[in-house]
Order: sequence, then C-alpha cells, then structure tokens
Amino acid sequence: MEVLHISFWAGLAGWLVAQLTKMLICLIQSRRLDFRYLASTGGMPSAHSSLVSALTTAIVLTDGFNSPLFAISVVFASVVMFDAQTVRAAAGKQARLLNQIVDELFQEHHLSETKLKELLGHTRLEVFFGMLTGIATALAVFRFIPHG
Repeated sequence: MEVLHISFWAGLAGWLVAQLTKMLICLIQSRRLDFRYLASTGGMPSAHSSLVSALTTAIVLTDGFNSPLFAISVVFASVVMFDAQTVRAAAGKQARLLNQIVDELFQEHHLSETKLKELLGHTRLEVFFGMLTGIATALAVFRFIPHG
C-alpha cells in the first residue's frame, strides 16, 4: 500500500539531499557540522530548485511528457527557479545594504544589533546545480524505492 505518491517522496528527497549537501560543504569548508543548514535558504545547491526538479522528473517518470501534471509542474518549477535567482537574490542584496547602513549608523547612535538574513536567494549556478541534484535524486528514488 502506497501511503503517498512516489512523486512526493522524490520531491522531499530532492530537498533533503540539497540541504544535506549544504551541510557537507560547510563541514568541508569550516570543519564544523552545522545543522542549521537543514532549514536554511540560499547557498549551494538550491534546495528549492532541487525539490521542484525532483518533483517534475518524478511526474515525467510516472505520467510522461504529455501529462497535464507535467505541464503544471514545469510552469511551477520555472517560477520557483526564476524567483530563487531574481526576487529572493534581490532581497538578499537589499538586506546586505540595510545591514551596512545600520552598521554605519550604529557607530554614531545606539541601534538594534539585529541583522537581516542576507543569504536568501541563489546564483544561476546554485539554481543549476539544484536542478541537477533534483533530477539525479528523483532518478535514484525511482531506481531504489519500490513503487506501483
């Protein structure tokens, strides 16, 4: 009995693999394990891109390219990946600028030291590798997890 469709598990696995990859990259670069990467935004690879690419790949594998679900999924994935590298990246740039302004003002006046999160969006390369991660993960899920 299948509890949830294999496409759900492929998408979830795509997201998880991307987040674990971020943790691994952090471990290699800083020699420390940081579990905050399991819920972080931004960075290499894009977990949003990985999730939607895994979901789209899973839909192709179950329903084919002519499926209405595939069409919906491609549009959804395109919007998510475009948003990740434009809107969210711009928000990250604005956060960096606002943090710089607060730092400069803090030198003259006592202001809140709360910083805005700057790593919100992704570069094209991070989105691309997120997409590849999602596709590979979905293919692995279909290869190794029984489904009906």
